Amino acid sequence: MQNITTKKPTLFGYGLTTKAIAKKLGGGCIFFDDKAEKPYADENQNQIFPSHLFDPQDSQWEVTTPSVPPNHPLIQLANNLMSEYDYFAKDMPFSIWISGTNGKTTTTQMLEHLLKKRGAVAGGNIGTPLAELNPKAPIWILESSSFTLHHTNIASPKMYLLLPITPDHLDWHGTAKQYESDKLKPLLRMKEGEMALVPKGLNLPRTDAFVVEYESSEFLADYFSIDASKIRFKSAFLEDALIALAVTKVLFDEVDYETINAFILDNHRQEETTDKLGRLWVNDSKATNLDATIQAVKGYDDRFIRLIIGGNDKGADLTPLFELIKNKEITLYTIGANSEKLATLAKQHHIHFVVCETLKNAVYTIAKERNPNDVALLSPAAASFDQFNSYKHRGEEFFKFIENI
Repeated sequence: MQNITTKKPTLFGYGLTTKAIAKKLGGGCIFFDDKAEKPYADENQNQIFPSHLFDPQDSQWEVTTPSVPPNHPLIQLANNLMSEYDYFAKDMPFSIWISGTNGKTTTTQMLEHLLKKRGAVAGGNIGTPLAELNPKAPIWILESSSFTLHHTNIASPKMYLLLPITPDHLDWHGTAKQYESDKLKPLLRMKEGEMALVPKGLNLPRTDAFVVEYESSEFLADYFSIDASKIRFKSAFLEDALIALAVTKVLFDEVDYETINAFILDNHRQEETTDKLGRLWVNDSKATNLDATIQAVKGYDDRFIRLIIGGNDKGADLTPLFELIKNKEITLYTIGANSEKLATLAKQHHIHFVVCETLKNAVYTIAKERNPNDVALLSPAAASFDQFNSYKHRGEEFFKFIENI
């Protein structure tokens, strides 16, 4: 193989993050990617090699796309591995990192909405690579995945916001303990005078940061002197809004209720609609894991809930959800690959359920059974890939079926 030593970093994974770095460097970079079957060059003179051709003797330093797992040979062989965050650490302006199992995208968007007037920009896992962010912006708001945090060893935030976490991506992290450790890793490098807001009850590492441990929306509202009654969001979205407002309170002594209430949630996140008879249907297709569905159920537990659940749960333990709903007024309508598992859990917890197999069957079954005052909630607690292209596709089909009732 030709000598590929370069002053530019070797890039692991031909993905959004690394391609943006290569573009910023003017192209001509070296990539190693699992999907490459043989070496080739792209339109920017980047060279992409199969992963197994990587020779650490030909590389001085490496930047990885976040999703490459710790046990991958590329990571194991790397000489000086960096995350995207590490690569931009020296040039990163005042940065606020946001992570958590669920809600980090919404909280990032809410905070960007609040701080836009101050020139803040948002990126990271939210979809915009750091290489594409304005380096002259006064504030970077970075949605931070556990993958990115695991690979990051140099960069650190000025403020770190950690939303509640439940075990996730265990096939990548290995254990729930490692997942939690990676979520808390930014605390290790934070300095005195910097603030971290984290859920109460975690195994916090030693840190010089000022750490506020919160346990509820009520605590957040009281601690940061925010009037929650003036915020239009509820349940998990209320907590997201309070965390975003806590930042503006700390940095600028400002709580802008009008601006936060003008924020519009993403599609497929507890997105409400009504059918031709005026009955409420809720599209929470983005609830692809346990905790997201728990939050959705809590948000509508003032009504009888007809919950559409199921899909590819990646082996997750769904018992906490069933412990929550066993005492609620609820009927389950199971769909997707884990229907048998859901039926077993429902029987164990004495919860009424209907096996529907497909989303279409679930919608039409509910339409025949429901009354005007209940709520039909699609919150699957599972990925969609067993029957759909994405959670967006699943949500779009849900709305189509409702229109045809």
